[in-house]
Amino acid sequence: MSGSVAADLVGAAELARLEEAARRIRVEIVRTVDHAKGGHLGGPLSAADVLAALYFRTLRIRPEEPDWPERDRFILSKGHSSIGLYAAMALRGYFPVDELATFDAVHSRLQGHPDMNLLPGLDMSTGSLGMGISAGVGMALGARLTGRQSRTFVMLGDGECQEGEVWEAAFVAARYRLDRLIAVVDHNGLQQFGWLAEAGPERIPLPPEAPGELVAKWSAFGWRVLEMDGHDMADIVRTLDVALQGDGRPVAVIAHTVKGHGVSFMEDKFYWHTRILSPEEYAAAMAELGEPVTPAEGGAR
Repeated sequence: MSGSVAADLVGAAELARLEEAARRIRVEIVRTVDHAKGGHLGGPLSAADVLAALYFRTLRIRPEEPDWPERDRFILSKGHSSIGLYAAMALRGYFPVDELATFDAVHSRLQGHPDMNLLPGLDMSTGSLGMGISAGVGMALGARLTGRQSRTFVMLGDGECQEGEVWEAAFVAARYRLDRLIAVVDHNGLQQFGWLAEAGPERIPLPPEAPGELVAKWSAFGWRVLEMDGHDMADIVRTLDVALQGDGRPVAVIAHTVKGHGVSFMEDKFYWHTRILSPEEYAAAMAELGEPVTPAEGGAR
């Protein structure tokens, strides 16, 4: 199905609503990391469109009742991108948007990596790469054993897929035919630490991130594999809808994205994995995101 057909089926107004949610997530990512003077930018920005589609359309959740037993579960396995998740949750109503200003501060509920003991609505504490998919397998199996119809979504990074634990979990998920488990790989093809390019300081993707290789790997482990443009909302919506049509296999969705997407000077640059913005960069980023810089923001700098 083409993106235009998907747009017609979903509705232009709905797609516009989701695209605006993604824009606002990006605004809060940049604003919050700038305020905290620390955090990650590249990975959260590449995941923003998918997070918007999940939190504002696909996930069956109740922000006013975060422990609702029948809710879908979401695990951000690439936990260093926590600010993207927090922005989505705040905008969805889990907690006040103003609380994002406490990100990564001592005693904040919004730590640099998600802590389920601090913030209601988090289904798993993450940070050690690779472990999130294992927890997702356990949650999906637990839902089956207790007769619940909840779905389990896990977002991984493509670099994270170099962890052996990911493939141990993938094997088990296929073995138990957990077709209500959906792994979404944010395939931006760029890691903070990777092989140096032959010329200059840029990074080149490691072998597991070669085009098509993640598709082959997840397929080899018995998963149903779908691919989508992780920045085309119509394609995201269509693909997530297809992913929910179970056929007895767990589903891996390879989302082709660009690290730092939405801010031109950050796109596909490894050093924006985590970096502090200058005042000029902050103003330029917010302008590209269509968000004016307030006098208070400017004056604080």
